[in-house]
Amino acid sequence: MQIQSRASSARQLELLERAYTYLLAHGLASLSLRPLAQAIGSSPRVLLFLFGSKEGLVQALLARARTAQLELLSQIARTDNTDDFPTVVRGVWHWLVAKQHRQLLGFWLETYAQSLVDPKGPCADFARKTVEDWLQLLAVRQGAAVRRSGAGAMESALALAVLRGALLDLLATGDEERTTAVVEAYLSRIPQR
Repeated sequence: MQIQSRASSARQLELLERAYTYLLAHGLASLSLRPLAQAIGSSPRVLLFLFGSKEGLVQALLARARTAQLELLSQIARTDNTDDFPTVVRGVWHWLVAKQHRQLLGFWLETYAQSLVDPKGPCADFARKTVEDWLQLLAVRQGAAVRRSGAGAMESALALAVLRGALLDLLATGDEERTTAVVEAYLSRIPQR
């Protein structure tokens, strides 16, 4: 995204962070420049000057969200045992189920859906990149021999499908107990190595 190169001034970075916080609380669907600018202590004209357009601002916000997601995923990767795939998947689930991440995950879901509904809009490729990011995180946590095999790729894809499905149910219902039980049932079926 070319917005990364534009995000150079301290004021632009400050407003991007404020807008990102606003977006987490209010979502993307109803984003309007005037209320956003007022809430973050700016003006629509300044935002347009700094980001080029509303679409440019949205792209910068999506890049910021992806950066946050990748930072959090890398924290999970640093804390779990590399050779124990179920432990890694469980660690990812515990991160997903934590209440302090609900705003970020709600925004992720909204953006994911928007990228599918409007594949040429400002959210284009967000869903595909998210899938790639998560598959890479999971694959890196498999043993080297497993990671290079077709079975390893299938194992990562299945884990991602279970995590994503459980996450969607969690966001829709708030039922941590049931969704955690689903993830644990899946994990109990992974062969021990």
